Amino acid sequence: MKKPTYTLPIEKEENIKISKPLDTAVGMRAVTSSFANGLEQMDWLKCSKAFLTLNQTKGFDCPSCAWPDPKPSERSSIAEYCENGAKAVAEEATESRVTPDFFAQHSVAELNTWSERDLGKTGRITHPMILRKGATHYEPISWEDAFKHIGKKLNKLKSPDEAVFYTSGRTSNEAAFLYQLFVRQLGTNNLPDCSNMCHETTGMGLSNTIGIGKGTVKLEDFYIADLVIIMGQNPGTNHPRMLSALQKTKRNGGKIIAVNPLEETAFKKFKNPQEIRGWIGSGTPVSDLFLQVKINGDLALLKAIMCQLLEMEEENPGTIFDHEFIKKHTDGLEELIADLKQQDVWELSEASGIPMGEIQQAAEMISKGKRMIICWAMGITQHENGVANVQEIINLLLLRGSIGIPGAGACPVRGHSNVQGDRTMGVWEQLRPELKKRMEEKWDFEAPEEDGYNAVTAIQAMHDNKVKVFFSMGGNLLLAAPDTEYTAKGMRNCDLTVMVSTKPNRNHLVTGKEAIILPCLGRTEKDIQAMGEQFVSVENSMGIVHKSEGVLPPASEHLMSEPKIVCELAKATLGKKTKVDWQAMSGNYDLIRDNIEECITGFDDYNERVRRKGGFYLPNGPREQNFTTKAGKAHFTLNEVPDHTLKAGEYLMTTLRSHDQFNTTIYDNNDKYRGIENGRRVAMMNADDLKAAGLKQGDYVDLVSHYNGVKRVAPQFMIVKYDIPQQSIATYFPEANVLVPIDQYSKTHTPASKSVVVTLRKEVV
Repeated sequence: MKKPTYTLPIEKEENIKISKPLDTAVGMRAVTSSFANGLEQMDWLKCSKAFLTLNQTKGFDCPSCAWPDPKPSERSSIAEYCENGAKAVAEEATESRVTPDFFAQHSVAELNTWSERDLGKTGRITHPMILRKGATHYEPISWEDAFKHIGKKLNKLKSPDEAVFYTSGRTSNEAAFLYQLFVRQLGTNNLPDCSNMCHETTGMGLSNTIGIGKGTVKLEDFYIADLVIIMGQNPGTNHPRMLSALQKTKRNGGKIIAVNPLEETAFKKFKNPQEIRGWIGSGTPVSDLFLQVKINGDLALLKAIMCQLLEMEEENPGTIFDHEFIKKHTDGLEELIADLKQQDVWELSEASGIPMGEIQQAAEMISKGKRMIICWAMGITQHENGVANVQEIINLLLLRGSIGIPGAGACPVRGHSNVQGDRTMGVWEQLRPELKKRMEEKWDFEAPEEDGYNAVTAIQAMHDNKVKVFFSMGGNLLLAAPDTEYTAKGMRNCDLTVMVSTKPNRNHLVTGKEAIILPCLGRTEKDIQAMGEQFVSVENSMGIVHKSEGVLPPASEHLMSEPKIVCELAKATLGKKTKVDWQAMSGNYDLIRDNIEECITGFDDYNERVRRKGGFYLPNGPREQNFTTKAGKAHFTLNEVPDHTLKAGEYLMTTLRSHDQFNTTIYDNNDKYRGIENGRRVAMMNADDLKAAGLKQGDYVDLVSHYNGVKRVAPQFMIVKYDIPQQSIATYFPEANVLVPIDQYSKTHTPASKSVVVTLRKEVV
């Protein structure tokens, strides 16, 4: 076998401990953990100031997930955040510093042996740093020289398309707008972002059916919903504040169905730490029905439920389907009904893994109320058929008329705090015609028309030596991307890689021939520019744009804000070729927002409205049953059930987060809700599968994926017996990302990280 280009370091995890998964989410444990993490990184006064202003109207937006805040009058004045939000703030506001002396003491080769957790714990980077060609250590570089160096490299490219500009979901609206404007003026649409790897399938699925790539509900809709269906997500770990909304659903008489291969703790009980009974009580039961679907069995389940609803409708016409809504607002019903009548519901039951009795129970619950919300995340989107999964969700909502009314609608739950806002600002490899026209008219330049690289095609282009410069506005692409070995080779093929970062991560260590780190301000920190203290804005997963203003002193006097970094880079690269007043915008973010208002629909009176408590909603036609497709109607679609026929000894693997991580940031090596401590290289398997394979809990195996004739290996995973469907394996990312093929993806090039066929190779440890 060819020697791999890069292997993630393997921590010594002989002391992995396995216990029974917890039955209750949040509660006193989460409160204790939040403050323990805060006080580990900060003194008491700083910790208190950070936590008390987190997600407040006169404070900063959480740098973690994109779950919306309650109305200002309904927010807790003490703790409007979750455990993982507290951990994210603690790591950003840490007192630990990564100075030039640190880089002088530790070579890149040495740091590459450190784990993700240990890299993240080193602290905040204080100075711009450069790794020169052939060097073993990073060394300091001035901001001026850094921008000159990058600008010179960009201007020497044969084509602007030899550069790629990646974006993470942490980037503010202001920085994102400037970033895409600079890149378009440079002459390329190579603007991949983290959305390419998570909810891109949602964007296409929703745009195809209802005309907008965003969800249709508001937070308040959860409070009055008759039914909430949670699919392919784990709110207790990934979006814990969602549990407060679900608690209101239950207390107001609504029901909850949870659909997932693992029965997560958050589906069982929730203790709200903002209530006294959340500290001492037994907790609020969450799901009324748990459907333990097979990995990627969701489409088969939805189709089976609709078959049951069709049968009920035919028995009692007009009582199940909302014919008035369907006639007025949709097309394609006849084709959908014809497709449902061709289905064998027993085969669908087998494909989904859900017994017929439970399918019928779900259909009964769905038939009893129109106010239905369906939520979903990566367990729905990261499959080859991810777009079809989303479209099938919309089919069910349309049949019931459950879009565009209070308490009902589609709710994709975004993972990173401003990933939706970055797309709204134009960070996309596809330049929207309206944005192109407005920018060209305002600044007198010709923007590129040809689509650029998305995340997967950018990695493939780097791998094929078609990219010379890779620039990352936040993020950790190497660990977020599929096929770690392949991606690492692509990164190393570049002449220059540049990372705008707050803390060390793996992309600082697996680099191009040269690498530059540009240390930036975090969300928590005050942003003082030429015209005084500035604030930025973000868009949450329900389309509210609101301000975020840091309250803590910067970690170093040498840090620069993301908007200013973009402006300085544009000046150094474009010179006199641009008519944009980058200097003025870097000193006064109101000017950035004025330009956003002129270029992007929905931002009228931006500077005035963003200063209102709670911000403002962006236009959302389907929320008012105004479906913005070409036909002006929502579309029923026909979607094929995926075939996951496995051979003996094969398993379908899904990747997921542990409780002590957020995306690629590892806070600790524990997953307390699932009962796993002191280790991350674990493979959760069904007890019957273990017996059939001659394995037991505690054995070690190599996981091997096979796709298009390529074998990929992830070594030394400990087997954990877990309640999971047969022929399924659950693992953590990024450790298992090496197994995800670069060329296995959805229509939108979203990697199929949640359905990878693997085999096991017994290891003796």
